[in-house]
Amino acid sequence: MVNFADRMSRIKASDIRELLKLTAQPHIISFAGGLPAPELFPVADIKAAMDAVLNEQGQVALQYGQTEGWAPLRKQIAERMAAKNAIHTDPDNIILTAGSQQGLDFCGKLFLNPGDVVVLESPSYLGAINALNAYQPNFVEVPTDDNGMIMEELDKILSTTENVKLIYVIPDFQNPSGRTWPLERRKQFMEIIKKHGIPAIEDNPYGDLRFKGEYQPALKSLDTEGLIIYMGTFSKILAPGFRVGWTCASEEIVGKLNLIAQGAVLQTSTITAMVISKYLEMFDVDKHVEKIREVYKHRCQLMIQTMKETFPPEAKFTDPDGGLFTWVELPPHVNTRDLAAKALEKGVAFVPGDGFYPSGETKCCMRLNYSCMPDERIVEGIKRLAEVIKEAL
Repeated sequence: MVNFADRMSRIKASDIRELLKLTAQPHIISFAGGLPAPELFPVADIKAAMDAVLNEQGQVALQYGQTEGWAPLRKQIAERMAAKNAIHTDPDNIILTAGSQQGLDFCGKLFLNPGDVVVLESPSYLGAINALNAYQPNFVEVPTDDNGMIMEELDKILSTTENVKLIYVIPDFQNPSGRTWPLERRKQFMEIIKKHGIPAIEDNPYGDLRFKGEYQPALKSLDTEGLIIYMGTFSKILAPGFRVGWTCASEEIVGKLNLIAQGAVLQTSTITAMVISKYLEMFDVDKHVEKIREVYKHRCQLMIQTMKETFPPEAKFTDPDGGLFTWVELPPHVNTRDLAAKALEKGVAFVPGDGFYPSGETKCCMRLNYSCMPDERIVEGIKRLAEVIKEAL
């Protein structure tokens, strides 16, 4: 019998990663993974950028690099955050990571001892729950409504809970709910964390993917105390296979993350960062993102309209302004994990909702992704799912 560390008892397989094995089968209509539409990947442009990097700086691209990541790309990220998010920062306050997922793991390692408390939205991104769970914290869930985290509840929790070390939030097109915080809540959040002096991760993988409504300022743009740890990624606007994200934080926090990265990976991929940097140099990434937004807007509207036409009235769902997901809530007696098995029998996959709650106690919800299925499969999949829901009710 092998003796594993105690933390391994808390680490479970991701529902999403397990489902992706099933949904690779061509007959399955998948609303499960948060997959970008592969037909939108700029393959030819990325090939041109790759060729340029290898032709111009091949020996540099294939060599070790600095732990923080390719400096020109960090400068481009800083410039883009200033233009798009009103976040004004120095490139030295940015560290590249293997997607923002690695940034989450590094923050768990940096902040959490066993028994420390992490506060997050209810529900929240299961990948973050899994990443932080390895460091053996206790999770406290903040209730949410249609406008996201309820700030009065957050303040109450922080005032009455000991040993809170970290807050995790997704203010824009939240995963899994698709909800976005209005400006007033963002301001309230910043006042509350300043009052309590607790750092917060602002995870923003979907911020560029707004297809209706007004853009809201990033929490980091409102941060005067260095409490916000901002995470971004190229996975949703360029290509997830690159596995390149970034963390922007205070000099003190980035310095510690740099030490963690040295021990964990030595550095992020030099060639991948250089290719992204060259792509940003050679091509108009905003024009590319606009194409993505138009496709996702259409697919989201198609899914929501089909749900309105086919789902029973007991099924409530969000109508997001951007991002990749809608969130469905069914009556409490319906267990969507059982529902998922029945849906798979009809060739449709989704992610059951209980994994998005650290307690795992809420069983009646599901997350649906609309970004990577063509129109006819969205319509057919929702119709099949509607039948499964009606049978369960």
